[in-house]
Amino acid sequence: MKLRKMALVAMMISAAMLSGSGPTGRSGPNGGPDRAGRAATAGPTSTTGGPGTAAATGVVSLAGLPDVALGSSERELSRRGVLDEENAPCGPRLAGEPTADPVFAHDRLVLLWAGDRTSTPEGIRAGTPLDAARAAYPQARALTAPPGTYRMDGLLVRRGDRAYLFLHDGRTVRKTVVGYADYAQRMFEDGFGTC
Repeated sequence: MKLRKMALVAMMISAAMLSGSGPTGRSGPNGGPDRAGRAATAGPTSTTGGPGTAAATGVVSLAGLPDVALGSSERELSRRGVLDEENAPCGPRLAGEPTADPVFAHDRLVLLWAGDRTSTPEGIRAGTPLDAARAAYPQARALTAPPGTYRMDGLLVRRGDRAYLFLHDGRTVRKTVVGYADYAQRMFEDGFGTC
């Protein structure tokens, strides 16, 4: 998905969160129905993936997912069968049950929007109390959404050229974005745009 396309994904996620969908409702990993249109059932994320799919370990690190590294080319991920380009109206998605949605810029994977049940290695994910996120990442920098917008505040955890961006409502983490720090910062500052 090109950087300009990440906007539609973000707007859909925001709309799902504002409508009450999300980690406490019967929804798929991105706040909506799964790829087959069914509501996902509660329970842990699978630890295995089929051939050519991103293994749904439920953990995303600053390196990416187990078989989807940040910085990978869109072409290489397509060749390996990791991307589903046919069933994605706004750009490629991870094949199979996704643990994250990819964002590409200049043919490189620069951000991953983590699914609701996907956590960082420290266990922070959508639904985690904000205090727990701050305790896990005491170096996190608070980011304030512009007044009068429907955007959420954030916590930015930078480590070198990578970062976690936790979007929150003041009490609870609502979305986790992982990737290159400059892209995460730019996405927060510029907003999510449209596809």
